[in-house]
Amino acid sequence: MIMLSQDAYPTRTQNSAAILARHDPVVYAHEVQSKRNARLTAPQRDAYQQNGFLLMPELFNREEVAYLFDEMQTMREEFTHAGRKEVIAEPGSGEVRSIFNVHRLNDIFANLVRDPRVLNVAREILGSEVYIHQSRINYKPGFSGKEFYWHSDFETWHSEDGMPGMRALSCSILLTDNSDCNGPLMLIPGSHHHYVSCLGETPDENYKTSLKKQDVGVPDQILLRYLADMGGIKSCAGKAGSVVFFDCNTMHGSNGNITPYPRSNVFFVYNSIANQLEAPKGGLTPRPEFVAAREDIAALAPQALALV
Repeated sequence: MIMLSQDAYPTRTQNSAAILARHDPVVYAHEVQSKRNARLTAPQRDAYQQNGFLLMPELFNREEVAYLFDEMQTMREEFTHAGRKEVIAEPGSGEVRSIFNVHRLNDIFANLVRDPRVLNVAREILGSEVYIHQSRINYKPGFSGKEFYWHSDFETWHSEDGMPGMRALSCSILLTDNSDCNGPLMLIPGSHHHYVSCLGETPDENYKTSLKKQDVGVPDQILLRYLADMGGIKSCAGKAGSVVFFDCNTMHGSNGNITPYPRSNVFFVYNSIANQLEAPKGGLTPRPEFVAAREDIAALAPQALALV
């Protein structure tokens, strides 16, 4: 008789929310990165291990940021009224909230995911070759940009996409200045060491509403308070060109933006080639390819960003 292994990270199936132990490393042993090619210092790796995130100030220069910002705006103009499935609108205003799958829709962003300054950090932390699980541009317009509520990405990716383990990270490249006032990314340091199991059965095609406003997979407020009391809350404000890397299980969110100043970032999720998606939990239909990649998976090779 074949015994099925028990899910180490159950969620959305039990009668009460819980904090469970993490069973996966945070920084993996190096398989593809030699010390000679490492992009992180020992203190940076230690900070990522301890806090679950790392802010690298102004990793991209002004010329590169201007180039990427212009391309981001061009995509926004082209996609606003195109009726594309990859476009998620802000609730209420109808303004573009996110454009997904940008590394497949745009040659410049396809090039950007391979830039050694970001790709090699992902390879170094995850200790393997990597591919893009998800990519998107997040536009948070001035005056009306809505919040992203607290969540662990892994909880969603594990439940709705079938991501087996915590061997993925997010890379947020700031294309505008992110101040403490215009809704920057906020993270709870150390929260990645704990897995928050959530309540609520997942409806099929939940992504159609959750990408605008998340109601399923939302952490219990008492448990959120417990994590914040232990680790505090860190706002990742930074100049355009800065990059935030954060673990797939780090609890994070952002406030709304009522300032006149938009906050826009391009966002890549690097997943280990050894951590490819399985069947979603609970018999769910897999989310579409533009949200969670399953097809044509191949390791990314480093390639410097070219300003054309």
